[in-house]
Amino acid sequence: MISQHRTQQAIALFVSDIIAILVAFLLAYWLRFTLQVPIPPVETRPQDIPTLATYAAYFLMPALFVLPLGLASAGLYRVRRTYARIDTCIHVGSALSFGIIITAAVVSLLFRPEQFVELAPIPGATSSEFVRVTQWNISRWFLLFFYIGTTLFTVTGRVAIQKVLDRIRRSGRNLKKILIAGDGPLAHLVIDKIRLHEEFGFELAGMITESGSGAAYRDVEIVGNLTEVRPLVRDQQVDQLYIALPLTAHEQILQLLHDVANEVVDIKVVPDLLQYITLGAGVEDLDGVPIVNLSRIPMEGFPAVIKRAFDIVAAGGALLLFAPLFPLVALAVKLTSRGPVFYRQQRMGLDGRSFELLKFRSMVTDAERATGPVWASDDDARCTPIGAVLRKLSLDELPQFWNIIRGDMSLVGPRPERPHFVDEFREHIPHYMHRHRMRAGLTGWAQVNGWRGNTSLDKRIEYDLYYIENWSLALDVRILWMTVTNGMVHEHAY
Repeated sequence: MISQHRTQQAIALFVSDIIAILVAFLLAYWLRFTLQVPIPPVETRPQDIPTLATYAAYFLMPALFVLPLGLASAGLYRVRRTYARIDTCIHVGSALSFGIIITAAVVSLLFRPEQFVELAPIPGATSSEFVRVTQWNISRWFLLFFYIGTTLFTVTGRVAIQKVLDRIRRSGRNLKKILIAGDGPLAHLVIDKIRLHEEFGFELAGMITESGSGAAYRDVEIVGNLTEVRPLVRDQQVDQLYIALPLTAHEQILQLLHDVANEVVDIKVVPDLLQYITLGAGVEDLDGVPIVNLSRIPMEGFPAVIKRAFDIVAAGGALLLFAPLFPLVALAVKLTSRGPVFYRQQRMGLDGRSFELLKFRSMVTDAERATGPVWASDDDARCTPIGAVLRKLSLDELPQFWNIIRGDMSLVGPRPERPHFVDEFREHIPHYMHRHRMRAGLTGWAQVNGWRGNTSLDKRIEYDLYYIENWSLALDVRILWMTVTNGMVHEHAY
């Protein structure tokens, strides 16, 4: 029954995608050639504009083949109940971007309607001269409208289908029955997550333990011992078996795998390594041998390129936007205190490498001569009058946009700390150094949630690691929006 539902859901997704492509095609043609968007209109004679039938034959037909194939290649017709909706949107957008580029290339290379046009005859010439010209090319504005429409309608259709499925599952239909092997912290964690997300459509059949007895957890009873797994899977028609046993029970795990090897059940192993997995573990391949990497660098490959490109474009735009403020702030700093306009300080960034962070100077010169490295505090006596205002409004950090352009920092990430404090924190705070696997940020998830300045380090690390594990371009945009709306002026900005 579950396989049948999967097939039906995949068909629904495919039909939704086809409808999205058709609607986007019609809308793009109407906008470009009927409504004549943008202005100025199409620079050709009306009779030279390709007809809808022509565009359908030469562009739509390849698109209806290439785009669904691209989505299928990206695994977007495999229905995964636990897949985050934002990840689906990002992956759909990426697959469609690549697919539309391929479609445009195929059409341009293989379908270029041409004709021979006779030139004006030359007086006295004995024969006519012909030249081969292209009748029409794909409109670039049409491509843009088609890309935006296809992405928007495809994502909307998939979100609508997902919402329908969520409602069906919440009503108690289309459920997967789950049996959990174990009753310890791992098993309890799985139960907590399932109870938290009813939209996943999981029904808990119970837990099995070595002894077959024990206390229930959140109304999930012990229904047998490990040796009874085969009849329980058959009698209760279990769809998935979650093995949530400690590493010390490796013999029981092997026996369980042997017992259910010939049963029609999905097997999920919850690794007893959660205390070591802080950055989203990944499975690597060593010549056919699967290797679990517990310290995978989260920002590598294409995501790193996207994030870096976004940083350069956005930081460059910010420098242009705030350019009028730079001379004003510099003049205010220079006129109100002795010393340089800019303050340079060593901070630790990506991979534990130090860099020179730039700020507008907000404290007196040699502010730490007597005390050594110390954190700033509210009403810090070392701040100059204008410096206190700059720090309160976060204007002292504007030069860090140059650090971003140079590659020392990112727009969003864990805030960089001074090497002196890093050496202190790394010895006392678990997983502290994991925050240096990503470029330091001008703003971050911890800062926009209030954990900045002299606040809890443990909470700050918790939020930094959450950001690293759950990074997406959408999350970066959300953090930047929160920074602009409520993060620039803050009670802990000093």
